[in-house]
Amino acid sequence: MTQHVRDKEPETTLGTSADIDVPGRDVTPGRGRLLELLGLTLVAGAGVLFVVRPEFYEAGVHVFATRAASLVR
Repeated sequence: MTQHVRDKEPETTLGTSADIDVPGRDVTPGRGRLLELLGLTLVAGAGVLFVVRPEFYEAGVHVFATRAASLVR
């Protein structure tokens, strides 16, 4: 059944490809959750660092600005 036909059938719900058991496709469960956890941890750490030590943020902006200015010259 193609996607075009599935869309026209009102009683058929649309599902993602992960809902379909495809032989030969190895999906590692939990990998996305681990990457999401690491990303959120990184963002939370940066937020805490910004609140606790704002001079680090200012130094980072200064370094970024000086390197960008050196590329323009």
